[in-house]
Amino acid sequence: DLFWLKGRSEASTFQAPLRIIIGDMVRVKAYELRSKTSKELLKELDDMKGELAQLRVAKVSGGAASKLAKIKIVRKSIARILTVYNQKQKAEARKQYKGKKYMPLDLRPKKTRKIRRALKTEQKYAKTLRTKTRESNFPMRRFAVTM
Repeated sequence: DLFWLKGRSEASTFQAPLRIIIGDMVRVKAYELRSKTSKELLKELDDMKGELAQLRVAKVSGGAASKLAKIKIVRKSIARILTVYNQKQKAEARKQYKGKKYMPLDLRPKKTRKIRRALKTEQKYAKTLRTKTRESNFPMRRFAVTM
């Protein structure tokens, strides 16, 4: 059974293009998912969910141990597909809102509540016209005091 192989060199001869087949189990690789389109990811997700439903039926009806072990791998694969899909969606949204005045809350920098509420540097040091006039007309006095 290939499941117990420790080194990758022995298992590498059994690689499929999208999944590594270890005995009876199938595992999706995240870096391979990233090269797919959103539609392909959703199709893959539907396939995995269908497979999971079949495995759960097999579990209830007393299926083989290999099918029960496969449930965990399929669940993790679904999670990987959803993660990659959501990352793609967020990246597209970031690209769409780049340079815009308003941005959705989940795309803004998180930081802390206090930092988000704080004044920006230019707001902090902004001066009214009257203050600017007063400072230019009455500058700080310079004293030439020697000790």
